[in-house]
Amino acid sequence: MITSANISDIRARLKAWRQRGETIAFVPTMGNLHQGHITLIKEAVKRADHVVGSIFVNPLQFGQGEDLDAYPRTLEADQQVLSDAGCELLFTPTPNIMYPKDLAEQTYVEVPGISDELCGSSRPGHFRGVATVVCKLFNLLQPDVALFGKKDFQQLLVIRTMVEDLSIPVEIVGIDTVRESSGLALSSRNGYLTPDEKQRAPALKRTLDKLAEAIQAGTCVQDATDAALTQLDASGLKPDYIAVRSARTLAEPTDEDTHLVILAAAYLGKARLIDNLEFSR
Repeated sequence: MITSANISDIRARLKAWRQRGETIAFVPTMGNLHQGHITLIKEAVKRADHVVGSIFVNPLQFGQGEDLDAYPRTLEADQQVLSDAGCELLFTPTPNIMYPKDLAEQTYVEVPGISDELCGSSRPGHFRGVATVVCKLFNLLQPDVALFGKKDFQQLLVIRTMVEDLSIPVEIVGIDTVRESSGLALSSRNGYLTPDEKQRAPALKRTLDKLAEAIQAGTCVQDATDAALTQLDASGLKPDYIAVRSARTLAEPTDEDTHLVILAAAYLGKARLIDNLEFSR
């Protein structure tokens, strides 16, 4: 696997592949990789002739007081697992390469509405940072297809909307969340959990399961959601939000919506856990 932070070198390699009529799949990451990321790489291998990854801890998507400086950087270990999974080219830019101007002078990409609630409300500016960096990576690398995990369901819809609205010629593929045997969704931030917290964390997924079951059994959405918040709090997690939305638009569901998604975020110790569950009613 070739690793480079140089945009010209990366583009030259990609140009050679395109000139041969070969396709390119892309998996953007912030590093500190786990099995969920590796699943994305392995899926990408199936969908294109070449797989490109990126590792970039994006300062634009971290708010004041969040863990930008503490976010784990594990490049050497990440390179090995990416190579083993089938990644051929790894882009590792620095903030100065991605944002040569002062951040206050940076051009931003923003997806209105869908970016402003749920995680967007709890983390103002987060999805603007996500949309900006993903748009820039798409412009730099020009992949045919890009893969994202469904654990960040709201992020996935933000990116899909951005690509559609800006006519960016990249196919966006969402891949199902990879979980531990306990049900806990894999996340780079799970490393913040103490052993005791790791035992309690799967309560988030159990709460989502029970909420979906209650709605499918006929309980009204608001009553079922209120019960889920109480259940989550009783499990020792501090709820940020739990919401039931249309899986297609993330809007409040109407009676006609049958494909729904529960989205949730909760604090446990130093970690902010997110998860979601798609279901039909």
